[in-house]
Amino acid sequence: MRVALVQVASPPEEAPAERRERVGAMVAQARGADLVVLPELWAAGYFAFDRYDERSEPLDGPTVTAAGAWARELDAYVHAGSIVERDGAGRLFNTAVLVAPDGRIVHTYRKVHVFGYASREAELLTPGDALEVCATPFGPLGATTCYDLRFPELWRDLVDRGATTVVVPAAWPEARRDHWRLFTACRAVEEQVVLIACNAVGVQHGGAVLGGYSRVVDPWGTVLVEAGTAEGVTFCDIDPAVVAKVRAEFPVLDDRRWPAAAHSTQRRTS
Repeated sequence: MRVALVQVASPPEEAPAERRERVGAMVAQARGADLVVLPELWAAGYFAFDRYDERSEPLDGPTVTAAGAWARELDAYVHAGSIVERDGAGRLFNTAVLVAPDGRIVHTYRKVHVFGYASREAELLTPGDALEVCATPFGPLGATTCYDLRFPELWRDLVDRGATTVVVPAAWPEARRDHWRLFTACRAVEEQVVLIACNAVGVQHGGAVLGGYSRVVDPWGTVLVEAGTAEGVTFCDIDPAVVAKVRAEFPVLDDRRWPAAAHSTQRRTS
């Protein structure tokens, strides 16, 4: 399984349409990957809070449509990061989207833990309330988004639903990069999953600096690849069998005892 992490900057002066065109050229460099992953809210710009409403879009809007075209062109799965999604009732969500090589949407995740600290995300967006795992050729895949890294119960629920790979689009700030490295490693080891985390970079609206260091971490906590702070495409080759091997060799999930009825071996090992 070859993964391509596409680190993207969202400069305030760049319109989303221009950014999609520019990022499309970056994604084209990921040819040969089985899975291409982009960051959180890269098209709208995470810190462009005053523009969330005008830059919101439905699931068949321009960003996901572009991701579908990229997937067909590359014959790969494309995790489009996340968009400011507007639903039929006019509510806004931070929604992560995975499209298959034929361009179909096969998985969505509305961010559950919307961020409030030094952010207007919690003020403007509706929290998600659902969690699902998607079957892929490289195993059951789930997603969380950025701030969700700080909530292990969400991750354990994904594992109970069968996830062996978890994709994390993010707009994590440079100021808390140590926490980014800590939580991505911790969640991978704790849940015995392959964690694929793609972070945004660059100076955003309001002068905030996003930290980059997109990374892939295996179930032992080994960092298989880590990017720097510049835009670009970073590749990583992953053994799809690594999760099963680690869970068989060190079956920590089978030793869970509390609460006794909250999990099942069959669901964890599917």
